[in-house]
Amino acid sequence: MQLIPMPLGPINPEVEHLAVGAVLFGSLYLFIRRMILRVNRVLEVRATILEGVTGGPAAELRREAERIAAYRETVLAEARHEAALVRQRAREEGAALIAAARADGARERDEVLTGGKAAIEAERAAADAELRGHVSELASGLASRIVGEPVAAGTGFGR
Repeated sequence: MQLIPMPLGPINPEVEHLAVGAVLFGSLYLFIRRMILRVNRVLEVRATILEGVTGGPAAELRREAERIAAYRETVLAEARHEAALVRQRAREEGAALIAAARADGARERDEVLTGGKAAIEAERAAADAELRGHVSELASGLASRIVGEPVAAGTGFGR
């Protein structure tokens, strides 16, 4: 059976075909509408989840974590600064101790050198005094050997 009782060729559809097409179109329309509603619900849930991440309790937690991290960084920076000050103070104290030890060492060295020079001078004076007593004897012995006759030792040779 044809919808229009005229011979229009392929433009004139049959009623059975129109009925099947309408039923298929309606079922496809209902299926797509149901799917679009589900997709919209999923998108809304996703939006609320994202809003919860960017705002709400999760955002408060994130801000709190960022504040704690910033506080931790400032505490670490202060600790590093204080450690640098302690290292600098230790270097300065070490340098002062080394300078004091060097000064003590130089003072002790000077004392040892002064004591050594005094001891050497005392020994030289003692040796000089002892040798002055023997000079006249040694001189007369040497003169006796050179001359070949005994020469008496005199006490007033040259001085």
